[in-house]
Amino acid sequence: MKEFELKTCKVESVEFINKLPSNVKIELSNKYSYNVGYSKLNTCSGEFKAEIFDKNSPERFRILVVMKGFFTISEGIAKEQLHIKTYDAIFPHVKAFVSTLTSNAGIPPIFIPYIDISNQSIYRVEMPGKIKRTEEEE
Repeated sequence: MKEFELKTCKVESVEFINKLPSNVKIELSNKYSYNVGYSKLNTCSGEFKAEIFDKNSPERFRILVVMKGFFTISEGIAKEQLHIKTYDAIFPHVKAFVSTLTSNAGIPPIFIPYIDISNQSIYRVEMPGKIKRTEEEE
């Protein structure tokens, strides 16, 4: 069995605000968050939130997409590695959704940039109120 397999993706919610006048230039900013929930049945779900907005007037242009991916997982894979690998598996789906949404809305397609999370600290909650850092702090 593979370490993990993406079974399906679904968009849970979309907010799209486009109240910009024609022919205006904007400066886009992106925010992402990604969380993984595990079950005892060798499955997990990853929730990817992507927010794209105009830095100068987010009330006039903003996209918020929440997409979930559902995975089967093999036993023994470290959760930190699974977190990174499932993020990498779901990211192209979020990117394609945002570019299709914007293109179909009559504006130039927006292609969100990939962020490599493999070299970033990942935090995991072990017990209520206690957070464990998975990489050593230097």
